[in-house]
Amino acid sequence: ESKYGFTRDQLFEGYRICRDKGIKRFGIHIFVASNELDPNYFVETADILFKVIVDISRALNIRFEFANLSGGIGIPYRPEQDPIDLPAMSRGIKEKYDQIIVGRGFAPLKIFTECGRYITGPYGYLVSKVLHIKDTYKQFAGLDACMANLMRPALYGAYHHITVLGKEKRPHDFVYDVTGSLCENNDKFAIDRMLPKLTPGDTVVIHDAGAHGFAMGFNYNGKLRSAELLLREDGSVVPIRRAETVKDYFATLDFNGLKRFKI
Repeated sequence: ESKYGFTRDQLFEGYRICRDKGIKRFGIHIFVASNELDPNYFVETADILFKVIVDISRALNIRFEFANLSGGIGIPYRPEQDPIDLPAMSRGIKEKYDQIIVGRGFAPLKIFTECGRYITGPYGYLVSKVLHIKDTYKQFAGLDACMANLMRPALYGAYHHITVLGKEKRPHDFVYDVTGSLCENNDKFAIDRMLPKLTPGDTVVIHDAGAHGFAMGFNYNGKLRSAELLLREDGSVVPIRRAETVKDYFATLDFNGLKRFKI
């Protein structure tokens, strides 16, 4: 049910149309994975794509300059997960390249990939404060952040590890829904998460927020996006993005147009 890409028959038809219109340079891009940690998945993907390249090239007498193996290289969001074995993935893809592309006379073929999450994801943290604890039929820890700052948990039900500064060594013997402040019931960073006992004022750190964090932010409910700080290797901190202001929020509205506005 993916919205992406062509069927196999449509690929042949699409490249034929391009060839007949005079296009001379060709590439192909596949999009098949998201946060995948199994290196064999990418080797199998390369096998499929390389064989498609050979079949289309032979059928249409065209030459491919590059293949984009997509992104999707994952990071271990959960503490018990292991990182992907990149050397094993690379060896497997190289074997497929030599066997299918070189072996059948279609080299050289440039190989691209998109590793945005792998490069940035583990190196960003959303730092927030506990504003209040609500005790009803379960315990809720309300933060001063919300899904405007990190949408993944609300959008996908994605797991992000959470630590509480100064309480890292304490027993995780309380169960909380860790929530944001939007009037949306899915505005939660964690559901039924075991954490140390929380109190208002605690600093909560949400891990692996370097990808799909600020870039997916929004201003629903008038929420203003937070500042971003860069932590250098020497321990110094440099502001790299200021916090949004109310002036930013209204910056694109044409208030001057109100003078001419008629109902």
